[in-house]
Amino acid sequence: MCAAVWKAAFPRDFTWGVAASAYQIEGAWNEDGKGESIWDRFSHTPGKVKNGDTGDIACDHYHRYAEDVALMKQLGVKAYRFSISWPRVLPKGKGAVNNAGLDFYKRLVDELLQAGIEPWICLHHWDLPQAMQNEGGWANPISVQYFADYAKLLAQELGGNIKRWTIFNEPRCIAWLGYLIGIHAPGKKDMQLAVKVSHHLMLALGKTIQMLKDCNHSFCVGTIVDLNAVHPIGDSQKDREAAHKHDQFWNRWFIDPLFKGEYPPLAGETGLKPTKDDMSLIRQPLDFLGVNYYTRTIIAHDASVPVTRAKGVQKKTPTTEMGWEIYPDGLYEVLMRFRTEYGNPLLYVTENGAAFEDNVTRSGEVQDDDRIAYLRDHIASAYQALRDGVNLKGYFTWTLMDNFEWAEGYSKRFGLVYIDRQTLKRTPKKSFRWYKNIIANNGITF
Repeated sequence: MCAAVWKAAFPRDFTWGVAASAYQIEGAWNEDGKGESIWDRFSHTPGKVKNGDTGDIACDHYHRYAEDVALMKQLGVKAYRFSISWPRVLPKGKGAVNNAGLDFYKRLVDELLQAGIEPWICLHHWDLPQAMQNEGGWANPISVQYFADYAKLLAQELGGNIKRWTIFNEPRCIAWLGYLIGIHAPGKKDMQLAVKVSHHLMLALGKTIQMLKDCNHSFCVGTIVDLNAVHPIGDSQKDREAAHKHDQFWNRWFIDPLFKGEYPPLAGETGLKPTKDDMSLIRQPLDFLGVNYYTRTIIAHDASVPVTRAKGVQKKTPTTEMGWEIYPDGLYEVLMRFRTEYGNPLLYVTENGAAFEDNVTRSGEVQDDDRIAYLRDHIASAYQALRDGVNLKGYFTWTLMDNFEWAEGYSKRFGLVYIDRQTLKRTPKKSFRWYKNIIANNGITF
């Protein structure tokens, strides 16, 4: 007997894309008037990044953007989600504009449009100007206004060619990894500081949505959150309570205010007491929400952990090179949650991908079947969520090419395109050709 054939055929208007971020690919860290970012400072601090790697050169996208756009055109993507380097445009985060930095993004946008690729701008993907960090960074409430002013500048300078805007990429990483756990820039470890930062990010989100809509009512404005499926390790009451609290802290903290106008109950245990005006500002209408998904978190009770009393544990299941469990069903779960709990907003999967050790053959081909399997199974989960009523309009894989993976440096490869670290030569991987076929056929056949 022949095996049954199952095809996931997506709607005609479904958007297939790739995503990247400024610090991870651009390089040119101190060229043409660019200011220092907190990631420039952090990566140059001994012991902060694996192997002492920095984003000084990264993929040299600043100089090779035309080559990279040509690769995207070859891939066939409809959209490219990229971030603007705030200190490249405003070296001090405010005040004098660096026109050379603005001109780079104008050239990039023009190149994308000429290639038939829609540019999606992300205003902030973690690389805060160091000059602002010197004044307290996101812990300083004035950062809310500075960020809105920065957004207004970009709307005025680039808005004629940009329809879709995303405000933040993964604010929980900024707050929890940068200010609580300390493994990301600026490397702080202070719960109260992290909570303050999280709230200022949410206020900046609301204010910036208002700012962009005031600039142009036709802008399509959203933001991006990263979410995990969260499951208890066992069925004990303590484990279930710990998983519930972890979910509030890790997931709901950054989505409840947007859709429910309030933080989850756990926020009160941290001392956060937002005003009604704060919550009114945060709860601005979103045209869409971007969802980044990579893995699930399995939680056990641990009384020694502050606030959540929860710790992540690992099962003996397959993982990526990042040590993250491969759990495609979690994407379905995360997407369905918006249908059942948050009013079924318009969604895009704005990041999904995996780091694996690529096999470079003698002929120079790059075999990455593990990545193909990961993407295939997650796209299938996204399709099932769409079939079950989720208002899903697109999928962006992370990422176009191997890049600077934050604290992991260049030790982890997520790209569809292999980057030779010595020559920076771009080589499309097997997954590149596979994803190209998915886009061309607007679906997958199993």
